[in-house]
Amino acid sequence: MGKLLAICISKKKGTEKKEVKEAVLIPQFGIEGDAHAGNWHRQVSLLSLERIEDFRKKGAEVAFGAFGENLVVEGFDLSRCPVGSEIHVGEAVLELTQLGKECHTHCAIYHRMGDCIMPREGVFSRVIKGGTIRQGDLVEVFPPDPERAYTAAVITLSDRASSGEYEDLSGPLIQDFLENQGIVVEERLLLPDGREALEKALIRLADQREISLIFTTGGTGFSERDCTPEATKAVCDREVPGIPEALRQYSLTITKKAMLSRQTAGIRKHSLIINLPGSPKACKENLEFLFPELFHGIGILRGTEKEN
Repeated sequence: MGKLLAICISKKKGTEKKEVKEAVLIPQFGIEGDAHAGNWHRQVSLLSLERIEDFRKKGAEVAFGAFGENLVVEGFDLSRCPVGSEIHVGEAVLELTQLGKECHTHCAIYHRMGDCIMPREGVFSRVIKGGTIRQGDLVEVFPPDPERAYTAAVITLSDRASSGEYEDLSGPLIQDFLENQGIVVEERLLLPDGREALEKALIRLADQREISLIFTTGGTGFSERDCTPEATKAVCDREVPGIPEALRQYSLTITKKAMLSRQTAGIRKHSLIINLPGSPKACKENLEFLFPELFHGIGILRGTEKEN
């Protein structure tokens, strides 16, 4: 059992959050009056008191809210809680959606101390059940429900689609297919071809969002800009050669051009990453081949199933 020590909000992004005694949490939105509330997965940010105290021991005088956190909680190391955990604060319920974040612009604390704990120690959540929360409220953390639906992300790689020259058809098709399988698609991204942005996206989705299944579409051919397999291999801890081998073998029964595919698959931590072709038709064929058997592999990877 923990305790809510501080509630902090800011009415404008980029400004330091200030303490308030109580606040209203709105389902699927965030804290009423806070600039970071909205229809996204980082509605409410949290930081453990213990991590703030460790930072203060370095000589930094920091008030609650200085790191951009909405809630300061005592009694839990929130950064060690898995994504999907439920955080009960007073009468409200939050779902943990992301561990840490990437800092694009360093805050005032970083410039003063050369460090900031929010990117590695802060966590983010969405509001599942709303209500009024107050300083001193009890806080409980519950592990993710084992029956919780698997999560997915879809990344389309295309210079022309990302520049608006034509519509991305493969990404929405993959999302619809996965949702029909009962999988929750947390993010769908559209990136230009190339390695750097894709590698960053794969690392973030696997490490911070702990997504179960990440599909890419595009960038698996012979063009100089087709670097999806290289980016995938660069971030994976282990390759899964059986998946692309099986997909190519199956696709060869449809078209001989399947021999030209360089798609690959691999595992980063507890996330399975699979490259799909850029063609919507080929994506659909690949997905129909992979499911429902793929659920067994994801279950083993996530610890919800055992090897036969």
